[in-house]
Amino acid sequence: MTLAGVSATMPDLLRLVAVPVFAWIAVRDIKTRRVSSGVWIPLTILGFVALVWEGRLAWAAGDYAWRYAFLIPTAVSLGFVVPIAYLFWWFGGFGGADAKALLVLALLFPTFPQYTIGSWTLPLTTTPIGTFSFTILTNAVVVGLAIPLVIAVRNAAAGRITSVMVIGWPVSWEAIPETHGRLLETPEGRSRGGLDLDALRMYLRWRGLSLADVRDHPDRYRDPTTLPAEPNPPTDGAVTAAVRRDGGAALEANTPDTTDDTSSEDDDPWGAAAFLADIEGTAYGTTPAELREGLEVLAEKDTVWVSPGAPFLVPVFVGLAIALVYGDLLIGTLL
Repeated sequence: MTLAGVSATMPDLLRLVAVPVFAWIAVRDIKTRRVSSGVWIPLTILGFVALVWEGRLAWAAGDYAWRYAFLIPTAVSLGFVVPIAYLFWWFGGFGGADAKALLVLALLFPTFPQYTIGSWTLPLTTTPIGTFSFTILTNAVVVGLAIPLVIAVRNAAAGRITSVMVIGWPVSWEAIPETHGRLLETPEGRSRGGLDLDALRMYLRWRGLSLADVRDHPDRYRDPTTLPAEPNPPTDGAVTAAVRRDGGAALEANTPDTTDDTSSEDDDPWGAAAFLADIEGTAYGTTPAELREGLEVLAEKDTVWVSPGAPFLVPVFVGLAIALVYGDLLIGTLL
């Protein structure tokens, strides 16, 4: 059985279909931090079909060693990796898409696949338990832990030595509307936690402003009496094709109007509290103080430090690619 020169069982060949899909998911995670829930359905079906197919092959062979080689890794994958993914999501360690990716991988790759390319047999290493989804998870964790080191080396090479050099880098204000992550600055200086840039986009869209508008007239927009009488939908803050190059969103023009509100700037600078009270949800946990501080920074500074956050689907894809070629980074290295 071959596919593009690769020899393997049909279930293992079928599983390779998921690799380009996870590559696309990783790219989407970098660009938008959004992955459609619909992508997991066909992958789940693919995983279920491959799992049943492999199980039938194991039972048809009549070889008890083969059966155990299928049953034990599958039991660990579904009984251990799946609960881990769910618990990490429950406690906030993973985003929803991250957890779904690991749940799908637990179904797709319960056992170590085997591919023969010429004289090579991949993966090059295996593990005693043989649970491939757990290998993907551990690889992803190793890759994820290496990211801060890469960021630190990048900043050090550029001479940017600062307390936040391991988690972020400087970004021009003009790029902020198309950047995902979190500000690492407040008016008082560098900080390890600041305004979520998705929440910033929600606020600007709600007011019908661009970041350039805010920078041109900060005193005007600090005054909550200039809040629009009929705000725009804030959306979810994702970067979309509708983002204008000047930093705003291509929504209906919403020129700030003076309303009957008699509040002053001192009551609610930037209208931050009014915005958060008007929208559904919490804008990613943003507080009025965080929003005000972020706006003050972006209204004045041309370059700000930003943390890209942790798009875990990227380490997951890299971990999958490494697992398919090499195997387990941790155990393989020790062996």
